[in-house]
Amino acid sequence: MYPIILRDPDTTTKLLEAIVESPNGRRSLSRLARTCRAFSEPALNILWRELDSIAPVIGLFPGQLLKKSRKPGMGLSRLPREEDWKAIMKYSERIQRISYDETANNIAPSIFSILEECRPTTYILPRLQELTWKVETAAALERCTIFLHPDLHTINLDIGSKFQKISDFLTDMSSRTKLKGFSFTSPTYLPDNFTELLARQDALEKIALVAPGALSPGVGRWVASLPHLKHLQLDLSGRSPIAVEGFFDQLRPSSGDSTPSSIGSRDSGVFSGEELDFTEIRKSALRLTGDLPSKGSFTTLKKLQLTGEVANIAVFLKHLDHAAITCLELVIEDPPDKADWQDLSELICEHLAESLQVLRIAATPSSKFADLVRSTSRAEPPTGRLSLERLVGLTSLIRLDIDLPESVVFTPADIQSVAEACPNLEVLRLCPLARFPPPHSPKITLESLSPLMLNCRRLNTLAIVFNAAAGSDKALTSRELSSKSMLRLHVGHSWAHDPLQTSILLSHLMPKLELLKWFQEKNRVGFIEGHAKTWQAVSETFPHLQLLRATERSFVSIPPPPPPPSKPETSEKIVDATVSTTSRGVFAEVQLCDAAIQFSPVLVSQEVEAKPEHVEISVDATPQVLAVPGVSAKPSSPDSLGSTTNTDSIPLETLVLQ
Repeated sequence: MYPIILRDPDTTTKLLEAIVESPNGRRSLSRLARTCRAFSEPALNILWRELDSIAPVIGLFPGQLLKKSRKPGMGLSRLPREEDWKAIMKYSERIQRISYDETANNIAPSIFSILEECRPTTYILPRLQELTWKVETAAALERCTIFLHPDLHTINLDIGSKFQKISDFLTDMSSRTKLKGFSFTSPTYLPDNFTELLARQDALEKIALVAPGALSPGVGRWVASLPHLKHLQLDLSGRSPIAVEGFFDQLRPSSGDSTPSSIGSRDSGVFSGEELDFTEIRKSALRLTGDLPSKGSFTTLKKLQLTGEVANIAVFLKHLDHAAITCLELVIEDPPDKADWQDLSELICEHLAESLQVLRIAATPSSKFADLVRSTSRAEPPTGRLSLERLVGLTSLIRLDIDLPESVVFTPADIQSVAEACPNLEVLRLCPLARFPPPHSPKITLESLSPLMLNCRRLNTLAIVFNAAAGSDKALTSRELSSKSMLRLHVGHSWAHDPLQTSILLSHLMPKLELLKWFQEKNRVGFIEGHAKTWQAVSETFPHLQLLRATERSFVSIPPPPPPPSKPETSEKIVDATVSTTSRGVFAEVQLCDAAIQFSPVLVSQEVEAKPEHVEISVDATPQVLAVPGVSAKPSSPDSLGSTTNTDSIPLETLVLQ
C-alpha cells in the first residue's frame, strides 16, 4: 500500500521539488529513487524533467558502447543497435527541458550524427517542451534540428557572431514548430526579414530579443501584433532614447505626420537642398509634452524584462500605459542618474500602480565591476543611494527585490515610504549583499524597520542590512509594532554589538520569527568577525526570549465576556383556544328590470334657391389718342379716288367708322 502522500500527485511533486532545490538535493532524490519503490517513479520524473546537458542521455547507452564510461560525451565505440536504445526510449519520455552549450566541449560532434542516423523513432525526445541551444558555429546550430518536433513549446537560441545563414535555420525551425516561447541572443544584427521568417509563429506568449536590430520599427509592429503575448524581454543597452522610441514608430497613427507642424514629422518646413533632420528635437518635445496618442498595444502583456539605462527604460514604459503588467524586472546601469531614477519611479507608480505585483531591480554585468573594486583593501565606503521616497500607491505589490552593487545606502525615510506605498508587501529584499566596512555603518537601524511591522501586515520575508542598535522605550512599549506574519529574516553583513539588546528588540518586532540568517563564511568579502559572533549569540538567545514573550502575553488578563441576559419569569396557564363559528344563510337574488326604447328619426323638408347674382358695371373704354405731328392718313377707295381728306384732327373711332 502506498503512503498517504502519494495519493495526491500534486503534493508529491511539491515535496520532491523541495528536495531537489535543497543543498545536494539531486543526490538525495537519486538515492530515494533507488531505495524506495513507491517514490521511484515520481522521483525519476523530477530528476529527468530538466537536464543541463545531453551527456546524461548519452550515458544511457550500454557501457561497452561508450568510449569512456565516466565521460559518455566523448563518443561511441560503434554504431548502436536497436536493443541499445531501450534505456534511452524508457527515460526519453520524462525529459521536458534540455540544454546544450558548445563552449563546455563535453559532447563530441560525432554523437549528433549517430543520433540522427541510428535513432529508432522519428523524435528522440517526444515530450520535450523547452530546448536551450548555445553555440558559436553554424554546424553546431544545425545539430539542434534532430530535437525539433511539432509539440516543442520553447526554443532559446544563444548564438555567436560567425553565422551567415541564420535565415535558413529560422525558416526551417518556423516550418516545423508552433512555438509559445522564443528567445534569440546574438551579438550580430537580426536578419532583415526576421519578422517574415517568424510570421507563422502567431501563438507566441514569450519573446526575448537581445540583439542589435531588436528595436527596429518592424520588430515592434510584429511584437505588438502577437495576440497572446504575455512575456517580453528586450535589451536597451547602448541605445539612444530616439532608437527606443523607434520601436513604437509603426504603431502610431500616420495622420498629420506629413505636415511640418507635426511632432513626428521630419520636415522643417523650409525648402532647402541640405534639409536638416529635426526628428530628435521633435521627439524631445514629444517626451516633454506627452502629445503622442495611446496605441492600445500590448494589452495582454503581464511580464516585462528590460535591460539598459534608466532613461531608456523610462522612455519605453511611457508607451505601455495600457498594459496591465504584473511582473517588472529591470537590469539597470548602477549607479543610475538621480533625476532619471526619480522619473522612472514616478512613471512606475503612475502607469502600473494597480496591476504591478512583483518588482525586481538588478545591475548589469558591466556595473558589477565597481563591486570588484570595492572588495579590495583600498575600497571606498559605499556612497550610492537609491531613493525610494517617490514610491506611492503600489497597493498590489507583493514582492520588491533590489540587488545593486553600488547603490546600497537606504535611509529610514525610504523604509517609511515603502511601508506606506506597499501595504500588501510579502517579500522585501533591499541589497542583502551590501557591505559596510568600519567606520561607515548602515543608516538603517533595527528600530527603523518598525513601519514595515506596522503597515505591512502580510510581510513574511525580509532581507536587509542594518545596524542593530538598542531600541527605544517607545518602540518596546508599542504592541502595534509586533508583526504576527514575519517569519524569515536575512541580515547579511548587518552590524550588531549587544546580543541581548538586539534579541530583546528583535523578539518584540518579530515574535513569530522562524529563520534568522547571516553571513558566517570568513573568506567572504566584507566579513567582520565581531558582528558575526554577535549574531551567533543572538541566534542562541533569541528562541528563549521568544518563548518568554509568548508566555507573558498569554498571561495578559482578558476581560471576560458579559454574562448572557437573565431569562424572564414565566408561568404556565391553560387557555381555551377553541374557535367559535357561526352558520348564516344569505339570499342573493338578482333584480331584473325591462325597459323599451322607441327610436324614430325626425325628417325636415327645406328648399334652397340657387340663383346666381348678377352685377352690372359700366367701364369707360375710351382709348387715349395721341396726336402725331407730320402724319397723314389717306385711304384709297374706289369711291373716293382723287379726293384728299385731312385726318389729323379726326379721332381714331371716327376713322374706323368711316
